[in-house]
Amino acid sequence: MFEDTRRVGVHEVPDATIVDATDVVIRVTASAICGTDLHMYDGRTGAEPGLVLGHEPLGVVEQVGSAVQMVSPGDRVVIPTHMYCGVCYNCARGYTAACLRVRPGGFGAAYGYAGMGDYRGAQAELLRVPFADANCIPLPGEPYDEHEDDFVLLADAFVTGWHATELARVGAGPAPVAVFGAGAVGLLAAYSALLKGAGEVYVVDGVTARLEKAGELGAVPVDFRAGDPVEQIRERRRQRGLPPGESVLDGVQHGIDAVGFQARDRAQPDAELPFQVIDDLARLVNPTGHLGIAGVYADRDMHPAPDGSTSGALTVPWATLFAKGVSVGFGRTHDRRYTTRLRDLVLTGRAHPGRIVTHHGPLSEAPELFAAFDRREHGVVKAILRP
Repeated sequence: MFEDTRRVGVHEVPDATIVDATDVVIRVTASAICGTDLHMYDGRTGAEPGLVLGHEPLGVVEQVGSAVQMVSPGDRVVIPTHMYCGVCYNCARGYTAACLRVRPGGFGAAYGYAGMGDYRGAQAELLRVPFADANCIPLPGEPYDEHEDDFVLLADAFVTGWHATELARVGAGPAPVAVFGAGAVGLLAAYSALLKGAGEVYVVDGVTARLEKAGELGAVPVDFRAGDPVEQIRERRRQRGLPPGESVLDGVQHGIDAVGFQARDRAQPDAELPFQVIDDLARLVNPTGHLGIAGVYADRDMHPAPDGSTSGALTVPWATLFAKGVSVGFGRTHDRRYTTRLRDLVLTGRAHPGRIVTHHGPLSEAPELFAAFDRREHGVVKAILRP
């Protein structure tokens, strides 16, 4: 539970129960800590004390509402971060992150997420899941089997990483890709690009453990502490050898921002510079290239950096992007487009997203894991709580 800036605690709360006939209650077996949780943990997004955090749950159905038809008690399920009704105008067109029914007066909702509806989070023993027939993704196996870490990442990180490659129009083929940010989403965006057949995938970060993980996945790690990452990538591409007639296209065709509004200033890594990543990607992407913005840009920042804004406003090099004819894709993940497809990649042995998980712990260790994750200490790249 969020208690105050950079302080979470473990508390007893009333058990989750069936509220509507379309609900289920699951017993959570795994719940990941996300970089977005840190935005709230750091006091940036206006989270109120008492908020139960967490939006990446895996578990077993325990109670079922009278109108639920697709799942039964005992079924193992993963629950997407963004809940949706499945039948409204937006859901019917595949835009489930913009569901029109889950948040009266707004669109889209998520568990344990400031400003995204009044839904208790998933870093808990029990979780109520509304519109369960749409939101419960069935899985084989038993809790804590060899796919536990793979499956919990289907709730958010793997799906969002894949979505980032869709926003950046990464398709089947060898066109080069650069991902800025080697947190869980950035790593799994790079992994998704490799699964799609990208020949060169560069991952930019300034945390050694994350860069090492990028290398383990098959990407090329680029440490911005060693110099301008744009020039580092251009030099590596030239050394690799550019195709005939493409000597001036030494940038990348697809760029992904997996950092968001808390981007670090390369000149002062301990300080924030909100537009650093956008500026770098605008310089790096080739003419006619594509950008995917998967990093969070909050519409409310309680403690903005000197060059930031409480309203989420950001200076963007639109002229550069316009001159290059670059397409830019934004937005939250429309989970239902991808979840079953990525589940099946796991089941066929083609994908192992759980490779990025570095730490596990019970709920009682949440305060220590949050603190280490926030400070980028002890090699914490992705931590999973096991209630």
